[in-house]
Amino acid sequence: MIHFAMLIVPKAVLLDMDGTIVTLKLDFPRIKADMGIGQRPILEAMDAMPADARHRALKVLLAAEERAAAESGLAEGASELLGLMRSGGIASALITRNSRSSVDTVLARHALRFDALVTREDGLYKPHPRAVLLACEMLGVAANEAWMVGDGQYDVEAGLAAGCPTVWLSHGRPKPFAAQPWKTVDNLAVLTAVLRECLNA
Repeated sequence: MIHFAMLIVPKAVLLDMDGTIVTLKLDFPRIKADMGIGQRPILEAMDAMPADARHRALKVLLAAEERAAAESGLAEGASELLGLMRSGGIASALITRNSRSSVDTVLARHALRFDALVTREDGLYKPHPRAVLLACEMLGVAANEAWMVGDGQYDVEAGLAAGCPTVWLSHGRPKPFAAQPWKTVDNLAVLTAVLRECLNA
């Protein structure tokens, strides 16, 4: 068990989607090959494309995301975490680099509900801090009153840049990036237990 000693209960928890709340089978090397973008991150590569190429690449990405969303699995411990947040009066947000359409599919497939949603269509996306700050604005909380939780480098970088206590969900892996999260947990069950301790303190 990892204890977050002397913690105040957060007013909100901001959650990444893929790899955190659900699992999506996205073949990123294949998507990049179909787009012809090499090894660059997909969204950043698309931003640099001329309009026609960007339109074609977006069609490839949207199709892949929709397939993955329709076949997505709910992450172990997600229901328990979200249920505890609701019963404890902790607001929730989902922040993702994915499309709003794929998010809607995921939410419907797993009967999930969040108090705020931030997708790439909302403007600057992770690792830019604006995605995190926008979620906080939508929930009416300050960044330092919320926890940003995600399994990826961009989740940690965005949370840190926004001034948000950032929890990296490691899934038992060594950390493959330089950014240092505020806390690390192995899985959602550990995070749920920690949050329960905070609520009961």
